[in-house]
Amino acid sequence: MFEYSVKAQRTNARGSVATTKSAALVLDTCLDGRADAFNPAELLLAAIAACMIKGIERVTPMLGFELRGVEVALHAVRRDSPPGIASIDYELVVDTDETDPRLELLHKNVRKYGTISNTVAAATKLEGTIRRKA
Repeated sequence: MFEYSVKAQRTNARGSVATTKSAALVLDTCLDGRADAFNPAELLLAAIAACMIKGIERVTPMLGFELRGVEVALHAVRRDSPPGIASIDYELVVDTDETDPRLELLHKNVRKYGTISNTVAAATKLEGTIRRKA
């Protein structure tokens, strides 16, 4: 089994910092918000995006799938009572010359084997599409 550790610390009333290994990430924990840091909901979306991109990196060699790049756009809807994320929609955009069935195979593998996306999908509605970059 894999294990993960992150430590977060309040730096002041405007924010906090999370650290792991030799990396640090400024967090928006300010009640007024701040434009130069991810808030908790944005961090969740970024974690899903990172999971999907990492999953693509993992499966493309196994599938012999050729690509030039990947983008993920995510959108979450928050409900107020009880507080929580009601749904998350995403769009995977892949720069590739692969066929549509191969593109769908990539999407199926990303959804099936994503640790973070599977965890989130068990807790809320996670739906999305994959398409070729125009």
